[in-house]
Amino acid sequence: MPVVRLASETDFPGWREAARSLRLAGVAPERAMWTVDGAADLFGEGAPMALAGAPAFSVPKAFMELADRVILHRSDERFSLLYRLLWRLQAEPNLLKVLSDPDVARARDFAKGVSRAAHKMKAFVRFRLITDPEQAETYVAWFEPAHRVTEATAPFFARRFANVRFSILTPDACAHWDTKGLTFTPGADPADAPREDTLEDYWRTYYASIFNPARLKVAAMQKEMPKRYWRNLPEAGLIPELIARAEARTQEMVGQAPSEPTRRVVRSALRASRDAPFDGQAPTTLEEVA
Repeated sequence: MPVVRLASETDFPGWREAARSLRLAGVAPERAMWTVDGAADLFGEGAPMALAGAPAFSVPKAFMELADRVILHRSDERFSLLYRLLWRLQAEPNLLKVLSDPDVARARDFAKGVSRAAHKMKAFVRFRLITDPEQAETYVAWFEPAHRVTEATAPFFARRFANVRFSILTPDACAHWDTKGLTFTPGADPADAPREDTLEDYWRTYYASIFNPARLKVAAMQKEMPKRYWRNLPEAGLIPELIARAEARTQEMVGQAPSEPTRRVVRSALRASRDAPFDGQAPTTLEEVA
C-alpha cells in the first residue's frame, strides 16, 4: 500500500504531485494512505510507478479551486476525500455538478467551513500594541481559527494595514508583516500572546456605542460571533451585561421624546418642494408636509 508523506497539514503542492503520481499508477483510493510527517520524500521507497501507456489526464479548474480550500480543513479525511474525487472524475467528468453525491457534498461542506473560518478571522482578529524602545512600533494579535486559514488570509491584513508592522499568532502558523513582505513561522502557544493594552478600551467603547438593544437577536448574534471566539475579543466581556440590559434600554429609548430635526435638515427638505417655499417654520401637519 503506497503511503504518501506530506510536508505539512496544508501541503497542497505535495498532495497534488502525489495524487497525480497515484492516479497515473492506477492506485485506487482505498489503497492509498495519507500522512503528514514533514518528510521531503513523498513516498519514500514505496513510490508508485506509472502504468505503461497510462494516458495523461486533466481535471476541471473547479476541482483545483475546490481542493485548494478543502486542504485547509481540519478533517483528517480531506486528503483521501480529494483523491477519491480525482479518481472518480475520469469516469464521471460532471461529478462536481452532482450536488447530491456524498463525496461532492462533503467536499463542498469542507470548503464552506474553510471560507467561514477565513471570514471570521478577518472580522475577529484584535491587535495589541507592543512597545519596545529598541524596535519599531509593532502590533501583535493572537487568534485561534476554526481551520488552517492563517497563511491564506494573511495577505488580506497586509493589504489593509500596509504601513503597519504586525504579527498574527495562531496555533497553526504565525504571519509577520514588516511593511515590505509577509513571512511565516511555525505555530505559537497562547502564552506567547501579548497581554491586553489600551487599545482594548477603544474596542470596548466602540462596541458599546454601536450596540442597538432594540435590534438584539441573541441567536443571530451568536451565529455571527460564535462563543469560541469570545475569549480573544476584548469587547466580549461586555456582551452578557449588554444582553441583560437590552430590554430596559429599549424601553428607555421608546419612552424618550423624539429629537427635533436641525434647521439645516428642515431647510433642505422644504427647498426640495416647489410648492412650499421655506418660511422658517417646520411643517406641523401631514397636509403641510404634502
